[in-house]
Amino acid sequence: MNLSTLKPADGSTKKRKRIGRGQGSGHGGTSTRGHKGAQSRSGYSRKMGFEGGQMPLQRRLPKVGFKNPFRVEYVGVNLDALQALAEKHNITEFNLDTFKKYNLSSKKDKVKILGRGKISNKISVTCHAFTEAAKTAIESVGGTANVTK
Repeated sequence: MNLSTLKPADGSTKKRKRIGRGQGSGHGGTSTRGHKGAQSRSGYSRKMGFEGGQMPLQRRLPKVGFKNPFRVEYVGVNLDALQALAEKHNITEFNLDTFKKYNLSSKKDKVKILGRGKISNKISVTCHAFTEAAKTAIESVGGTANVTK
């Protein structure tokens, strides 16, 4: 075997199409753009969604739905997650910094405690919102549920 005789397998490589380099190249003249019209000119750009004059898809389909600009998005944290953290790390007081530290939320997230799971430890939780079930579960074992702004 000689390195100077190596070549790619037949059909695995193609020559680059060199446009506008004379008639001998096979891509001279109109440079594969066809004859006349906007698309043959430099600087042409088609409108987004343009379908050649046919009614575009985004106009054929009806408007649907509603996006409430005042919706408040919460990151949900369940009681079973709090119980697991309390047991693993001996935590009795949960606040926004605790949630951030253990990757339950990020810096700007609003946190809401949800009612899935059971709490057996007396814990104090401070966050943005609670479900009714979560609040009663926390308070039933002697804990406190505080709402922060």
